[in-house]
Amino acid sequence: MKTNSLSRWQQLIVLFAVALLSFSAVHAAQLLTLTPPEAQTKLQAGDITLIDVRTPEEWRSSGTAPSAQQIDLQDPDGAAGFAAKVLAAVHGDKTAPIAVICRTGSRSSYAQRYLLAQGFTRVFNVSEGMSGSSAGPGWIERGLPVKACTDC
Repeated sequence: MKTNSLSRWQQLIVLFAVALLSFSAVHAAQLLTLTPPEAQTKLQAGDITLIDVRTPEEWRSSGTAPSAQQIDLQDPDGAAGFAAKVLAAVHGDKTAPIAVICRTGSRSSYAQRYLLAQGFTRVFNVSEGMSGSSAGPGWIERGLPVKACTDC
């Protein structure tokens, strides 16, 4: 009798592990990345809304990608305020493709995960960021267009 019970527990553990792995694979598949040139191409084609999640000081210091929406991740109204501003930037469409960028890809990775958790479905991370990271040289070093942000 204990063998049957143990066997059922083993089956439950295996099923749980398979479910967990399936969830992880689906979640990982949602974490899409773009290189800066890919993001620039999609931005020029009108295929994405690019959200620069850095601070106003950073925007003034290095400039921003042309057509990028500047939405500081450190919103005064917290994470909900940030999400509301992103939602407004895509005209209320949580299925609209969004790319998020920061200095090195760290904050944009956080923003990507947060937006996905809030129901946005097509969020890309520009993992190299504006200044570069271990993922690559970044938007600026790649020579992609940058505009001064004098009114930030």
